Amino acid sequence: MSRVESPSAIRAPLPRWYAHRYNRSELYRLVAAATRWLPRPTRLELARRIGHLAPRVLPAERAAVRNTLSVMTGAVGSRLDELTRDVFGEFAMCFSDLIVTSRRPARVSAHTGPVRGIEQLLRQEGAVVSLTAHVGNWELAGRLLAQHSARPTHVVVAVEEARALERWLRRDGAGVRFVARAQPTVSLTLMAALRRGEAVALQGDRALGNRGDVMVPFFGRPAPFPVGPFQLARAAAVPLVPAFCTLGADREYVVRVLDPLPVVRGAEEDGLRTWVANLERVVAEKPTQWFNFFDIWNPFGS
Repeated sequence: MSRVESPSAIRAPLPRWYAHRYNRSELYRLVAAATRWLPRPTRLELARRIGHLAPRVLPAERAAVRNTLSVMTGAVGSRLDELTRDVFGEFAMCFSDLIVTSRRPARVSAHTGPVRGIEQLLRQEGAVVSLTAHVGNWELAGRLLAQHSARPTHVVVAVEEARALERWLRRDGAGVRFVARAQPTVSLTLMAALRRGEAVALQGDRALGNRGDVMVPFFGRPAPFPVGPFQLARAAAVPLVPAFCTLGADREYVVRVLDPLPVVRGAEEDGLRTWVANLERVVAEKPTQWFNFFDIWNPFGS
């Protein structure tokens, strides 16, 4: 395993799904207003069909998704095209639910089955670091876990390019506080929260382009992953608990909380390797819910 040591070699910032001309709060307000009275099955089916059209206007994202799926599944030809289309369709369904639950938090658990492995979280006394990824509805997972853990939960998010959109979609409340990763004092804020016995939720599948990135095998190829969540858990002497929220065939969400990962000084990268292995298994089960629309193995084009 090797560490990514040369930020100066990075040619461009990490591509993000929302970094396109359709990232407008006005558009999402229009969609929300047009679908707010639709029954959920109708709304999700409409979202899925609209999502299937997205690859036509997002060729770069389509190419990245298609390449990723070919590596993860070995699919080719028409089967690969079908899987690629399904990624956009399932993303649209998850995002549709996110819009509704962001505006109406009481609906967060309305379409969620039992939380598998919740005892892993409940048996933890005091602070905990929850680690998730861009698989399924990750922001919905943060709210659900906050409800179950009975701890204030600080969810670390990237700063969206459209500030108005971020304010519209990500509202604090129901035990959840969103913390922008770019804040200069973010580390101090998170450490203070953990020392108060609260929870911190982070995403562990997107490289940051700095010394905190470590190369780990992912579907047989080395990819950069952030070791920061493990360093935070070790510094605060708290357990790190992986969790995932995926959409089932019945369109109910399945939340899975995995066994805590031990983090001790000097073994942070070992913990990261275990996390990536868990992530790979989840993604292999749900390849069309892996919502990273860029080259995960070479995110910075270097």
